[in-house]
Amino acid sequence: MQSPRPAPVSATAAHGLPKDSWDCMLPGPPSRNNFGSADLSSSGLLAFAAGSSISVVDSRSMQLVSTVPMPPPTSAANASSSSSLSPFVTSVRWTPLTLRRDLLSTETSSSHLLLAAGDRQGRIALLDLRLRTPVLWFESDPPRIGIQDLCWVQSRPDSYLLAAISGQSFLSLYSTSTGRCVWKYDAGNEFLSCLRRDPFDARHFCVIGLKGFLLSVKVLGETENDVVLKELQIPTDCTELLKLERDASNGGASSSSSSSSSPASSAFPLYMVKFAFSPQWRHILFVTFPRELVVFDLQYETALFSASLPRGGKFLDVLPDPNNELLYCCHLDGKLSTWRRKEGEQAHVMCSMDELMPSIGTSVPSPSVLAAIICQSDSTLQNVGKLYSDVPDSPFPDVDFDSPFDFYDEPLLVSKTHLMSISDDGKLWNWLLSAEGVEDTRKEDRATVISEVLVQGVNSNEIVSSVGGGRSSRPNSTINQANISFKISLVGQLQLLSSQVTMLAVPSPSLTATLARGGNYPAVAVPLVALGTQSGTIDVIDVSANAVAASFSVHGGTVRGLRWLGNSRVVSFSYTQVNEKSGGFINKLVVTCLRSGLNRPFRVLQKPERAPIRALRTSSSGRYLLILFRDAPVEVWAMTKNPIMLRSLALPFTVLEWTLPTVPRPVQNGPAKQSPFSSIDGASATPDGVSSLRNAPSTDSKTSDGSQDETSESFAFALVNGALGVFEVQGRRIRDFRPKWPSSSFVSSDGLITAMAYRLPHVVMGDRSGNIRWWDVTTGHSSSFNTHREGIRRIKFSPVVPGDHSRGRIAVLFYDNTFSVFDLDSPDPLANSVLTPQFPGTLVLELDWLPLRIDKNDPLVLCIAGADSSFRLLEVNVIDKKLGFAPQRRPAKERFRPMPLCSPILLPTPHALAFRMILQLGVRPSWFNTCSTTLEKRPHIIPGTPSSGEDLRNHMINLPPVGDPVVPELLLKVLEPYRREGCILDDERAKLYAKVVNKGCAVRFAFAAAVFGESSEALFWLQLSRALNHLMKKLVNKPPQKASVSTASPEIDDTAILSRISSKGKSEPGTEKKDTSGQGSLSSMAFEQEELWANASERIPWHEKLEGEDAIQNRVHELVTVGNLEAAVSLLLSTSPESEYFYVNALRAVALASAVSSSLLELAVKVVAANMVRTDRSLSGTHLLCAVGRYQEACSQLQDAGCWTDAATLAATHLKGSDYARVLQRWADHVLHAEHNLWRALLLYVAAGALGEALAALREAQQPDTAAMFILACREIHSEIISDIGHSDDDKLLKLPGLDPENEDVIAVCEYYGHYQRKLVHLCMDSQPFSD
Repeated sequence: MQSPRPAPVSATAAHGLPKDSWDCMLPGPPSRNNFGSADLSSSGLLAFAAGSSISVVDSRSMQLVSTVPMPPPTSAANASSSSSLSPFVTSVRWTPLTLRRDLLSTETSSSHLLLAAGDRQGRIALLDLRLRTPVLWFESDPPRIGIQDLCWVQSRPDSYLLAAISGQSFLSLYSTSTGRCVWKYDAGNEFLSCLRRDPFDARHFCVIGLKGFLLSVKVLGETENDVVLKELQIPTDCTELLKLERDASNGGASSSSSSSSSPASSAFPLYMVKFAFSPQWRHILFVTFPRELVVFDLQYETALFSASLPRGGKFLDVLPDPNNELLYCCHLDGKLSTWRRKEGEQAHVMCSMDELMPSIGTSVPSPSVLAAIICQSDSTLQNVGKLYSDVPDSPFPDVDFDSPFDFYDEPLLVSKTHLMSISDDGKLWNWLLSAEGVEDTRKEDRATVISEVLVQGVNSNEIVSSVGGGRSSRPNSTINQANISFKISLVGQLQLLSSQVTMLAVPSPSLTATLARGGNYPAVAVPLVALGTQSGTIDVIDVSANAVAASFSVHGGTVRGLRWLGNSRVVSFSYTQVNEKSGGFINKLVVTCLRSGLNRPFRVLQKPERAPIRALRTSSSGRYLLILFRDAPVEVWAMTKNPIMLRSLALPFTVLEWTLPTVPRPVQNGPAKQSPFSSIDGASATPDGVSSLRNAPSTDSKTSDGSQDETSESFAFALVNGALGVFEVQGRRIRDFRPKWPSSSFVSSDGLITAMAYRLPHVVMGDRSGNIRWWDVTTGHSSSFNTHREGIRRIKFSPVVPGDHSRGRIAVLFYDNTFSVFDLDSPDPLANSVLTPQFPGTLVLELDWLPLRIDKNDPLVLCIAGADSSFRLLEVNVIDKKLGFAPQRRPAKERFRPMPLCSPILLPTPHALAFRMILQLGVRPSWFNTCSTTLEKRPHIIPGTPSSGEDLRNHMINLPPVGDPVVPELLLKVLEPYRREGCILDDERAKLYAKVVNKGCAVRFAFAAAVFGESSEALFWLQLSRALNHLMKKLVNKPPQKASVSTASPEIDDTAILSRISSKGKSEPGTEKKDTSGQGSLSSMAFEQEELWANASERIPWHEKLEGEDAIQNRVHELVTVGNLEAAVSLLLSTSPESEYFYVNALRAVALASAVSSSLLELAVKVVAANMVRTDRSLSGTHLLCAVGRYQEACSQLQDAGCWTDAATLAATHLKGSDYARVLQRWADHVLHAEHNLWRALLLYVAAGALGEALAALREAQQPDTAAMFILACREIHSEIISDIGHSDDDKLLKLPGLDPENEDVIAVCEYYGHYQRKLVHLCMDSQPFSD
C-alpha cells in the first residue's frame, strides 16, 4: 500500500494536527445525510462524519482531536456555483495498518493514521490525519453516485484493497496504492446497504442488501480474476420496503430516477439493514432487518435463528460484544436492547432494554441517535487484566484490598464494555455497559479461597501464577447465567455545535466595560465566541480549547440576532409570526448570563407587535443597546440589571454601528509583555476569565486622539436617502456628534448602504453595488473604490494594537457568501487585498475578527460561521505590508485542554515507537507520575514519585537483556516532555500497567501492543506461554489432561443400538460445559486439542433442526471430526431411499459402523443396499479414511480441500505428538502465506515446535523489534517451565529448538535489533517534541 509522505515535524505543530497556530475548526452536528457513518480505531480514536467534514475524537477522554474538512470538487469552473461546495461525507473507515517498524528500510510514515472517506458525489479520498489533507483520490466512475459504505480488505501481507458500495447496487474494489478500480460488481435491483470484514480472515468480507441479498467475497490477490464470489439470500419480510419503493416511484419520474442511483440510506433513510460478524464464532453473522434479528451461518448458508422486535420498534444497528456472547442492538427510537445467547444453541434472548437518549435534559422533540459503536480497544486490555493481574475477573482491576467494603459483598462483574453513541444535536455519548452475575458458591468454598490467598503456590500447568484474592477466579464458583443483570451508565459526553449556525458574535469590550459582578475591574477580551443556532440554543465556543464551553437553550425558534454585553453576558432575539392574515409578531429578547446560566427576558409585551425586530447593536462597553425594527422606530436601551428604554429614534435608518474600542495607549507600568497565546490561555484557565490584563489602567479610557468622553459612546448611521450621521449617547442624553463632513460627492447616489463599520475616527460603508467608502469624522477626508463584486453584507474592522502600521484593515462579507480582506491605509486597497472567492468547500454565513491581539506581531484571526454549520478560525498574516494566508514562524499557540490527551498513537512516529519500546522493556510505574499541575488535580494512586535529578535508567525495572543498554535512557529523555505534561497514559491504563509490569515480559509486550491498537499481536503474546507449555508437554511426553475421544465402544445389543439411532445423537464421555464468558477474541487463537474439540462440539447442537441434504452432509462431517461416529451413523441411516445421496450415505454408514461395533455394523448392513451408482463430494473420502483409522491422511485430504479448521479439529480428536504438530505446522503455513495472518500463524508455529519458522516469519515481516522480543519472551517462559518441571539434566529440554543462543538467525536478530534501536534514537532526536 502507498505510504504517504511523512508529516513535516516542526515546533508549531500540535500532535502533528493543526499546521497553523490558529488553524482549528468545530464541526456542525451530524445528520441523516451523513448515513450514520462512524468508525472507532483499534487504538481508541473515533472518527465520524458531520456535514462535509470528518471529526476525530479521543474516546477515552472524550476530547476533540481534530476536524478535517473534505475538500470541494475541483472540476467546478465557476467557484461561486453550488457544485464547488463540499458534499456530505457518507462513510469513514480507519486503516487497519498498524505502526510501521521497518525503520531501517523505509522512512517513517503516518500510514497508521490514514482514514478512507466517501461522500455523496461518489468521491473517495484517503486522508492523512497528521497532514489533514487527502494523500490519494480514488477513481470515481460513474460520477456523482453517492458512497454508501467502505471497508478495507487484505490482498497481500502488506497491502489492502478498499471495498466500496456506490449508488444503489455497485460494489467496487480499489487499489490503495494507485487509487484505481480493480474489480466491479452490479447487484441489479438490490439496494446494497452494509459492508463488513471478517475478523477471522481479513481477505473475506460480506455485503448485505435491504431485501436480504447477501454477497460473500474473498480476495485472493489484486487483479480481477482473484475475487471469489458467492451469492446468498436471507429470507425476510420485505413488505414495508416494497411499499416504500412504490411510494418513491409514484412521486414522479425525476424522483424515481434519482432514487434508482441513490445509495440505500439516501433512498430509504429510516429503513436500516445492518450486520456484524461474530467475534467468537467463525462463519456466524448477526443481521438486523428493521423488525427482525437473524443469526446466519455462512458455512451452512442458512439462518439458525430469528426473532422479531417487540413493541413495534425498528433496529438501527447490531453490535456484538467483543469479549462475551452478548449482542447490543441499537434502535431507531434511541433504545438499546441487550441479547444473550442461550446455552448450547445459537439462539438469543432479550435481557434488557435501555434508553440511549435520556428524557431529562434533552430538548423536545428528542434528538435522534444516528450511530452507535462498540469500543474494541478496551477488550484487549481487559484480556490482559483478566489473565495477568491479581484480580482476573475484573476487566480493569481496581479492587482495593485494604477496603473492607470491596471484597465479597458486591456482585461479580462479568463484563464491562464501552459503547459510543452519536446524536443529531451534536452530542457524543460514552456509555458503560456492565453485566453483573451472582455466584453459586458455598460458604465453605469462600473460606477455602481466602485461606488459599495466604499461600503462594505455583502450578506448572497454569498460564499465570495468580496469588491475589478478592473476586478472583475460584475453582468451585460458576456464574448463574439466568441471574445476570445488565446496567448502563453514562460516563462521558462531548458537546459539539448543536444545530445550524445562524449568528456569530465576538466580545470586544472597551476599557470602560466592567465585570458583570460589579467593581472597577475592566472586562478583558476573553477567548470566547457566541454562536446562535436554528434550534434556539446559544453555543459558547472557547477558541483556546477549540471546544464548546457552554450551551444555553434560550429560544424556541431560530436565534435571529446575537450580541455581547461586555464579556460575560449576551443579548439575543427571536420572533414568531402570530398568523399570516393579521401579520402580528411576538418578539422575544433575552439577556443570558454566561456565569450563572440564567436567561432574563426583557421588553415583554402582552400583545403582538406590527413589526418584527430586524437587528441588535450593542455598544462596546455593554451599556447601551439599539433595537432595529422592520419599518418601525429604533429603540435605545440602557442595559442595566433591569434594562431601561431611554428613547426611540423615528428616522429611516438602513444601518447602525457603534464605535469599536480604539487603540489603547501602550502600558507604561503594566504587566510584562507576553505571548498573546499564553495570555489567552491564562484568561481561559482562571475561573472568572480575568488574566493579568486586569492590572491595566482603567481610569483613563480616553482615546489617543482625545475625541471621546470617558462615559459617552457614539454610533454612526446611514439613512434610506444615503445621508450619514453620528450620534453620541451619554447617560440618557443622545446628541449629534457633529463630525466634519466629507465632500458632497461622497454621498452614494446609485446604491443603498447595506453595511457599515465604525472605529474612531473612521466610518466605512458598503452598498448593494459593491462600492466601499470610508470617511474620517475628525478631518473630513474620504475615499472610495469598487470591489466589482455583489452587494456588501458585513464590514468588520480588524483589531489594532499599539505599533500597528495600519488601522484600516477590514474584512468584507458579500451577499454571495464570499469574503475579502482589504487594507484601506494602502494606496490601492483592491490590489493589496486578499480576495477569497470561496472559502474552501463551504459558503460563509457570518464572520468577525477575534479581538485577542496584544502585540503588533500577533496574527489576525477571523472567526467564520460556514453554511455547513461549522465554525472555523482562519489566520490572516501581514507580510511586507501585504495581506496573505501563508503561515508565519512564531511561538506555537498551545491548545488548552481540561485534561491531558493521552493517546500515544498520535505522537510523532519515532516518539510513538520509543514509548512502545519503553513499555516493552519495562519501566517502573512511578515514571508515569508527574509534578505537573495537570496531574496534581487528578487522583493519582500509583506509588512513588520521580526526582528530577536522578539517573533516568533507574526508572527501568532492569537492564534489557537484548540490544544496547544505553538506548532506554536516551528514549526516556526524549519522552520527558510528554511525561511532564501528563499525556503519556491515562490513570486507568497506568494502574493496569503497574499491576502487570512484573508478571513477565510477554504480558508487557501484550500491553504495549494493546495500547497501540494492535489487538492480534496482543492476543499472540497472551497465548504464547500456553503454546510453549503445549510444546514442552510434548517434549517431556506428558499425557494430555483430557483423554482423547475413544472411537471404540463395548458390545451392545440391537435394542440399545436402535434407541441410540432414533435419538438425536451420542453424548461424548468427558464433555463438560464450555465456559465462554469473557474469552472473547482469545478463542480465535485456539490451538490446543481440548479447545479445538470443544469449539467444534459447541457448534453441533446449533444445526440439529436443519433439514435438507446439504445440511445433513455438513452435520455428518462435524460429527465425524469430533469422533461421534455413532451419531454420524444414525444420521446417515436416516436418509430417505428416494434421496440421491442414499447410496453414498449408506456406504459411509457401513464403513463408520464397522469402526464402532460388529452389532452396529450388522444392523447397518441390514438397512443398506450394496449398489453405489453415484460419487459423493470429496469430504466423503475422509470419512472412509477415518473409518479405517487413517487419520493423518484424512487430515491432509481435508487441508487439500481447504477445510483447515476441520482438519485441525480432526487432528485434535485423534492425533498426538509429532503427527498433530505436522498438521499444525501445515496449517500455520497456510495462515501465514494465504490468509496473511502473521500472529495466528506464529502461535501455530510455536505450538507445533517450529520456533525457527516463527522467527523467520517475523524477520520476513520486517519487524526487528518484535523478533527480538519474541526470543526474549520464549526464553523467559521456557526457563520458568524448566524450573517448574525440575528436569534440569535433560538436554532436550534445556534448549529451545531453533532459538539456541548459538543459532545464526538468533544472533542476526539481536544484532539487527541493536541497529534498529540506534536508528530510532537518531529519529527521535531529529523530531522535536510538541504538545497539543
